[in-house]
Amino acid sequence: MALLCQFDPVEVDTMRRLLIGLLMVVIALPAVAGADDAKDNAITKDRKRLEGTWQVTSLVVGGNKSKKEDVKKLTVVNGDDGTWKVLSEGKVVSKGTSTLAPTAKPKTIDFVATEGGGSGDRFVGIYQLGNNKRKLCFVRADQERPSEFTSTAENKQILVAFRRVE
Repeated sequence: MALLCQFDPVEVDTMRRLLIGLLMVVIALPAVAGADDAKDNAITKDRKRLEGTWQVTSLVVGGNKSKKEDVKKLTVVNGDDGTWKVLSEGKVVSKGTSTLAPTAKPKTIDFVATEGGGSGDRFVGIYQLGNNKRKLCFVRADQERPSEFTSTAENKQILVAFRRVE
């Protein structure tokens, strides 16, 4: 304390504030890094759970439910790196990439078609994962992201249900 007495009281106050600020940064950095690690772990976990082949079991577009015979032709294959492809009767019709935010409530997904039908189109949505089932509700990226799993003529959302192909 004797050393601090040699300084102007304004300088001492400034040094205290800087020291407190520095300590707060040092203490907060591991927490931020930990939050980033938790987020990365959640993304990796959901990507692993999404990986594989999924049969579309229900498809509703703008409130219009698709026919069962049309729906059963559609499958989606997800890679553990965020890549995906849509197949119709076993033929690839579109490919793309996705970005997940599994810590959001509800969980969110952004995806873009990079090849095939709709190439360049961007979408935003929400998703729900079960053990062997999942749901996806999405719209074009120029619309507001869905907040619930519904599809009506008014909200123009696309609602898809899937089951894992064993």
